[in-house]
Amino acid sequence: MKKNTFVEGTLIASLSLLLIKFLGAIYVIPFYSIVGELGGALYSYAYTVYTLVLNICTAGIPIAISKIISEYNTLEKYEAKERTLKLANKIVAIISSILFLAVFIFAKEISFLIIGNATGGNTIEEIELVIRSISFCLLIVPFLAIKKGYLQGHKYITPTTNSQVIEQIIRIAIILVGSYLTINVFKLKVSLGVAISVFGAFIAGLIAYIYLELKIRKNKKELNISKNLKKDDITNKEILKKILMFSLPPIIVSISTDIYNMTDLSLIIRGLTMLGYSGSSAETIASVISTWASKICLIVNAIATGLTISIVPHMVSHFVKKEYQSINNLFNKAISIIIVVGLPMSLGISLLSNEIYMIFYGYSEYGSVVLKLLPFSIFLTNITLVINMALQAMNKFKTIYISTITGLIVNALLDIPLILLFEKINIYPYYGAIVATIIGSITTLLISLSKLKKEMDFKYKDILYTLKKVAFPLIIMSVSTIIISTLLKNIFNTRLTMLITTSICAIIGAIIYCILTYRNKILTSVLGEEQTNKILKKLKIKN
Repeated sequence: MKKNTFVEGTLIASLSLLLIKFLGAIYVIPFYSIVGELGGALYSYAYTVYTLVLNICTAGIPIAISKIISEYNTLEKYEAKERTLKLANKIVAIISSILFLAVFIFAKEISFLIIGNATGGNTIEEIELVIRSISFCLLIVPFLAIKKGYLQGHKYITPTTNSQVIEQIIRIAIILVGSYLTINVFKLKVSLGVAISVFGAFIAGLIAYIYLELKIRKNKKELNISKNLKKDDITNKEILKKILMFSLPPIIVSISTDIYNMTDLSLIIRGLTMLGYSGSSAETIASVISTWASKICLIVNAIATGLTISIVPHMVSHFVKKEYQSINNLFNKAISIIIVVGLPMSLGISLLSNEIYMIFYGYSEYGSVVLKLLPFSIFLTNITLVINMALQAMNKFKTIYISTITGLIVNALLDIPLILLFEKINIYPYYGAIVATIIGSITTLLISLSKLKKEMDFKYKDILYTLKKVAFPLIIMSVSTIIISTLLKNIFNTRLTMLITTSICAIIGAIIYCILTYRNKILTSVLGEEQTNKILKKLKIKN
């Protein structure tokens, strides 16, 4: 295995995750047609609950493991590094077992918390079934997350992203084959088809775990794994304290976010029902916001996820050596990459929202409307995610707590008022929930950035420079996309031909954006001249 630099690791992780997110976005086209809107809502409920519970035992520990492994490797404490892995597995075994039992036993009560007394949509029993089916993932996925954190701490990014590709492909295969056979061949209930689909995450996680275990066993020498390692002067108590200290911030942040997401889902359903929407329509809108439109934006998420994988071990190395200027530069580069790559993607999805949603799911009264605004909310959330990972690498836990919880409180307080306000001023009321999330994310960002500037003397000139440089390419890209889509609108007006329209607009828009950002040197500035030249060489483009 080969170790990866920050930019190289980010590109590898991001490209692999782009594939993963692309697959994650594409499979929903046939899946949605198999299970329908209410089946899609069921799927959304299962994953919302699963994400919340999973984050209790995985949100912090993998990052903590990555950070501790990186620190002990830097200090050449190899025996302590291996003890860290064993202790983390023991902790997760206890927590995941308890959470599995809790979710499985109390699935009915959780189902009621989601939909309350709303009628006309899915039943409590159907939601209970899919929640119990997905609960089995808690017995394997947390251990898979630890394996990933262990390798990432060694700066081996490629095996972890490969495992995610494997996991995604197997999961999607089970989702599509399982749901199709259950519903269309055996003519069983849609809820059972969804239950089998979500159980696929357990099988996929198990196979990905086996893959990483084999990788580790084959590369013991590179990982400094040996039975004869001399015991380091670091106690188990110290390691446990580090795991706890590094794990708690992201766990608290993730749980707070996921609790809000569940609350948000419930508030949207209740709020729209108050405004006269049927239970079925309210459930559909809530699932579009929380799952289906979000899945189309998954590619944007890949950039942030790739950065979080790569940023922690590199920042920890600089932090241990007290190289604060390098940390500032790395931080600015991470945010700049999201801006250069993620912002045009978000804008493109928004501009082509009608065509894109139609391609994925067919006609929807609400889908394309939600997709016009949602990408920008996800873009801001991605920046927040990377900033939190950077703060954790620098042990700025208090800032993480304050910024995230404040942002979520602002979000929660504005949710219902904005839904009611938007209805009153004749704007789609469900836009209120998205705008509340955007305002909450901006609040979190401002607090985090101001704290870093005050406490670490961080400077953001590079980020401002990036924003300035991408403004003109974004404007030209947007204008060209609007013109081309308008000209082709009446020519291509079916679901299949819309794919051609969207592809033409996306390709031309991307080419224009890439040429302009290359010409104004922003790509070289963000990725570095050496890495940019490598990419150009592989693409056979002369510099």
